[in-house]
Amino acid sequence: MQSESPIRLSAQQACVRFGRLDALGPIDLSVRAGECVVLLGPSGCGKSTLLAALAGLQAVASGKVQADATGGSAIPGVVFQEPNLMNWATAEDNVALPLALSGVEKDARLSRAQTALKRVGLANFSSAYPRTLSGGMRMRVALARALVNDPSSLLLDEPFAAIDELGRRALDDLVLEAKRDHHLAVLFVTHSVDEAVYLADRILVLSPRPGRIMAEIAVPNVPRDPAFLTSPAFADAAAAARRVLSAQLVAA
Repeated sequence: MQSESPIRLSAQQACVRFGRLDALGPIDLSVRAGECVVLLGPSGCGKSTLLAALAGLQAVASGKVQADATGGSAIPGVVFQEPNLMNWATAEDNVALPLALSGVEKDARLSRAQTALKRVGLANFSSAYPRTLSGGMRMRVALARALVNDPSSLLLDEPFAAIDELGRRALDDLVLEAKRDHHLAVLFVTHSVDEAVYLADRILVLSPRPGRIMAEIAVPNVPRDPAFLTSPAFADAAAAARRVLSAQLVAA
């Protein structure tokens, strides 16, 4: 059961400030192994800032953020809004970059990169350069790079926003597959209510800046398949999220 799984990502009374501007918090959250938590909220409310803090890329002004691990890397895998690939490097070399920076021997890191590319459906594109790949394929490379170091947690900041609907659903399915197969803790940022419901075990709706958790919406534990998209459970969770977001607009 998820309630008995270890906590992999956590924030305790975490606040982020930029100069005199309160950007986030105080905020408390936890994400357990095998769980996907999705953040929804208006632009500028601190969703990406929270991910950056958990990734170790943004200092908190007060409180605490932490990524823990058992059997995997404590450094979360991160996928940003852009794939951020090196255009002069092959897909394989892009995926292997975190291993190279960690000093992993070349043959070992390339083997692991090939395995990661296979996981995201790009086994036949290891020698391709980013300019020859579609937008969806480049995001698959970015996802493979985030997974190559066997992280215990995965942070995703609106990674599929620019992808067409069919491509986005396929990428969402890859995230769910990675969560299931490797018991990852996943924290995902999106502006799409439908994507949030499809991915999430729990949805956290943040307030306008400084972002605080205004509501938590539990999504039923049912298979994520095409039937779920037209189910009453999907409609109910999506309606609950939209009610909270609409209330924020009225209050603003």
